[in-house]
Amino acid sequence: MCDLRRPAAGGMMDLAYVCEWEKWSKSSHCPSVPLACAWSCRNLIAFTMDLRSDDQDLTRMIHILDTEHPWDLHSIPSEHHEAITCLEWDQSGSRLLSADADGQIKCWSMADHLANSWESSVGSLVEGDPIVALSWLHNGVKLALHVEKSGASSFGEKFSRVKFSPSLTLFGGKPMEGWIAVTVSGLVTVSLLKPSGQVLTSTESLCRLRGRVALADIAFTGGGNIVVATADGSSTSPVQFYKVCVSVVSEKCRIDTEILPSLFMRCTTDLNRKDKFPAITHLKFLARDMSEQVLLCASSQTSSIVECWSLRKEGLPVNNIFQQISPVVGDKQPTILKWRILSATNDLDRVSAVALPKLPISLTNTDLKVASDTQFYPGLGLALAFHDGSVHIVHRLSLQTMAVFYSSAAPRPVDEPAVKRLRSAGPAVHFKAMQLSWTSLALVGIDSQGKVLSTRILAMKASLCKLSPCTVTRVCDYHTKLFLIAISSTLKSLLRPHFLNTPDKSPGDRLTEICAKITDVDIDKVMINLKTEEFVLDMNTLQALQQLLQWVGDFVLYLLASLPNQQGSLLRPGHSFLRDGTSLGMLRELMVVIRIWGLLKPSCLPVYTATSDTQDSMSLLFRLLTKLWICCRDEGPASEPDEALVDECCLLPSQLLIPSLDWLPASDGLVSRLQPKQPLRLQFGRAPTLPGSAATLQLDGLARAPGQPKIDHLRRLHLGACPTEECKACTRCGCVTMLKSPNRTTAVKQWEQRWIKNCLCGGLWWRVPLSYP
Repeated sequence: MCDLRRPAAGGMMDLAYVCEWEKWSKSSHCPSVPLACAWSCRNLIAFTMDLRSDDQDLTRMIHILDTEHPWDLHSIPSEHHEAITCLEWDQSGSRLLSADADGQIKCWSMADHLANSWESSVGSLVEGDPIVALSWLHNGVKLALHVEKSGASSFGEKFSRVKFSPSLTLFGGKPMEGWIAVTVSGLVTVSLLKPSGQVLTSTESLCRLRGRVALADIAFTGGGNIVVATADGSSTSPVQFYKVCVSVVSEKCRIDTEILPSLFMRCTTDLNRKDKFPAITHLKFLARDMSEQVLLCASSQTSSIVECWSLRKEGLPVNNIFQQISPVVGDKQPTILKWRILSATNDLDRVSAVALPKLPISLTNTDLKVASDTQFYPGLGLALAFHDGSVHIVHRLSLQTMAVFYSSAAPRPVDEPAVKRLRSAGPAVHFKAMQLSWTSLALVGIDSQGKVLSTRILAMKASLCKLSPCTVTRVCDYHTKLFLIAISSTLKSLLRPHFLNTPDKSPGDRLTEICAKITDVDIDKVMINLKTEEFVLDMNTLQALQQLLQWVGDFVLYLLASLPNQQGSLLRPGHSFLRDGTSLGMLRELMVVIRIWGLLKPSCLPVYTATSDTQDSMSLLFRLLTKLWICCRDEGPASEPDEALVDECCLLPSQLLIPSLDWLPASDGLVSRLQPKQPLRLQFGRAPTLPGSAATLQLDGLARAPGQPKIDHLRRLHLGACPTEECKACTRCGCVTMLKSPNRTTAVKQWEQRWIKNCLCGGLWWRVPLSYP
């Protein structure tokens, strides 16, 4: 982990890109007040921006973008009649809550699992009562970040599952879905989503004496309770806390509330500052899973102060008279909950927005002191945006500054090193809303003109910037390996035992065992050791699988033909497969399966263009593949391919036409294009022209020329240069596939169902136009 020093010593964040509206017009796009922003665990960002028509009517818009392609913006007319006050993603990142100043709450979900297609079918309403805080109910899943293990080699050691109870459970302990909201008038409303689709909604007062709630936040306890913090906006008034319990009684939602200890901000008890900060402008729990720590910000017209408080259980002193009557021993001593201040800042410039990390941290006292004094760890800092345009990353407990980002017009200390900044004129533009990513490695802010700025922590710059030639080929190999594993598991799942009372091993397991045991280079000798009746499939099914089988055959031919060329310094796609005994063994098994299915349906076999009509291409490729597999299989000692094998592979281009594999196009995302101190200027709705990496341009098949025929990467179907079918693309790897299935066979539908929600790399789907590049 890199050292991020104090701002005076040059501790900085890097601006990655700025994305703004193509044409700024006050008669079209105008900032919503207040401006809401939310970042999902799947790297989708939602923010609000109103659209004004010619007759001055406002349409409340929700905009959704992927951080890798921020220019590709999807806008949703929210149908909210008042300003949108809250946006909140669920824990899966596939549903979004929006709430407005009229008390309306809408639940948005992806249509057809597309990240740029959204619909709202359920919601709730507290008519005429603005929503000030909104949250999904907790599902009981909590991860803790262990800062003291940040240097561990295993990524799993840095996180641990923490025992945590859901807010509400169904029969069998399954978490019940729903949301909770707090209104301006001091009401708490809870909506529960039943598995049948019915919505149960209940509303209750936080306390008997209701008062105005200007600010509120929601957190959860490990016991399944909910804690709500409220403030009326005045720093002279107490910050109130309430425990909320949700239950279902007689098919109705029930809400029980209880008052918890309150607090007054420290700045109001200081005689010198009593009237200096009259308003509480920000109220946030340090994390949704940490109801015992809260961050408060009080402000004046020009300055602010930030305080961090912690709820602690303290022993209650007992009078000596009662001690003599009934002595208190050990754990029997009475205790009381009290809010204690952990830290406070000096006077700051006026704070405009606050962003807190989403993951709780596990930190010992010793580690806390070290981290606070010298080092920056992801998840340990929170972000404060100021009206002068600057953003400070401060320690979440000590509130000491750890890193600084200055916008184009923000003032800079004289002794700080100069860096390239965006030119601008006029007053400073500040963030009105900010969100940290779920790993706390990136920060997004929406400014007062509706522009999106994304910043990266300096400590992670090296892992986000350049891709070396080796990395480019590894990206291709990694995706191909995922595709190969998916094909192998799908094809093996189609095999059925001939008799129902056959042994405990499945046909797929026996295939793997026999192919690993028999090292014969003759494919027919391997095949006769299998029960071919277990491989019998319907003829239509075999024909529908031909495109996948063709890809397996083409990939085997490409690997073997590329063996002599992989010896140089320039690594090509497929290089890692040549020393991967597991993947080669998987390809060998698939070749055997394809051989058997070819006896049943010859038209399902891969098609090769051979120079000789008598050439048995499958036998030739299996023989060479087996020799290569023997060199690196797990059961035997690893060895280099002998010269005879390399010579035979050199002859392949004279025997068979080597296919040009359609590797996934190099991703047009921003991560590989970011350069130090050189932020990109982007526009919503206009894809930028970004230079490709030199490594990508040197490798065939990675750079796609305009007008080149396109392919469905999952179905392996050719779409032509100008596809007529609607398609969707992965926001992460660029994989393209048709939106609607052209197949009707059960086996192919089973294959397609694997990718209905996500791409095989885990990325989200995004609908693309027919004329996609």
